[in-house]
Amino acid sequence: MKEEIKSQNTKEGNTGSSQSRILTIPNLLSLFRLCLIPVFMWLYCVEKNYLWTGIVLIISGLTDTVDGIIARKFNMISDLGKVLDPIADKVTQAAMLFCLLTRFPLMIAPLALMVVKEFFMGVTGLMVIQKTGKVFGADWHGKVNTWLLYAMMILHVFWYNIPDIVSKVLIGICVVMMLISLVLYGRHNLKALRETGTEK
Repeated sequence: MKEEIKSQNTKEGNTGSSQSRILTIPNLLSLFRLCLIPVFMWLYCVEKNYLWTGIVLIISGLTDTVDGIIARKFNMISDLGKVLDPIADKVTQAAMLFCLLTRFPLMIAPLALMVVKEFFMGVTGLMVIQKTGKVFGADWHGKVNTWLLYAMMILHVFWYNIPDIVSKVLIGICVVMMLISLVLYGRHNLKALRETGTEK
C-alpha cells in the first residue's frame, strides 16, 4: 500500500515538475521559430529572395509540428509551452501575412481577422486562467487553421505569378477557417467561464 502511494506521489510530482519546466526542447524550438521571423521578413521584403523565404517558412512550420510531437511523446508539456507555442505561431503568421500584404492587398482580410481573433482569445483566455488556474492547449480546429495558413502563405511565396482567382480562393478558405476557429474557441472559453461562475 505504501509503495502504491509512493508511486502515485512520484507520478504526481513528475507531472507537476513537467508542467513547470522552462528549458525544454519544445520551448527552445518555439524560441527558434521566433528567431526565424526577422530572417524571412528580411529575405522577402529586402532581398526579394522568395525561394529562401519559402524554405525558412517551411522550416518554421515543421518545427511547429515537431515540438508538439516531442512534448507529447517525452512528457515535455509545460504551462510555458502552452503559451509560448501559440505566441510563436501567431507572431510568425502575422509577420508573414504582413510581408505578403506588400504584393497581395487581400491579405489584409486574414491579417485583420487574426488580430481580432487573437485579441478576443487572449482576453477570454486570461480570464479563464485567472478563474481556473488552467492553461488550455490548442484544439483540432486551431491546428487545422494554422496549417491552412502556412500552406496558403507558402504557396503565395513560391508561386510568384499565382492567378488572382486562385489567390482569392485560398485566402477565402483561410478566412472561413479562422472564423470557425474563433467561434469554437469563443464558445469553449465562455463555457469555461460560466462553469467556473456556477461552481462558485
